[in-house]
Amino acid sequence: NVATCCNSIGLVYNSMGDYTKAFSFCKRALEIFDKKLPPIHPLLATSYNNIGLVYGNMKKYSEAVASYKRAVEIGQQVLPPCHPNLELYKQNLESIRKK
Repeated sequence: NVATCCNSIGLVYNSMGDYTKAFSFCKRALEIFDKKLPPIHPLLATSYNNIGLVYGNMKKYSEAVASYKRAVEIGQQVLPPCHPNLELYKQNLESIRKK
């Protein structure tokens, strides 16, 4: 899947510190998922979480909060309450709010 590959490439660029490229790939993944998936889907939550991660590294904290909030909102609708991804999204949101 092209969107999944874009997400993965974005995370690699993020880990390398190239946040501009990371954002570009993660945003592209979200755009593809948005077109191909229902509006509430676990992969959308993952994409919003990844974009939040990149925004946080770019010190764009308000954008990161908005992305993490969306990840949590979607995750709460499609994942079990104790799912590790949902817990991660919540932790990321709380962590970025402290900055």
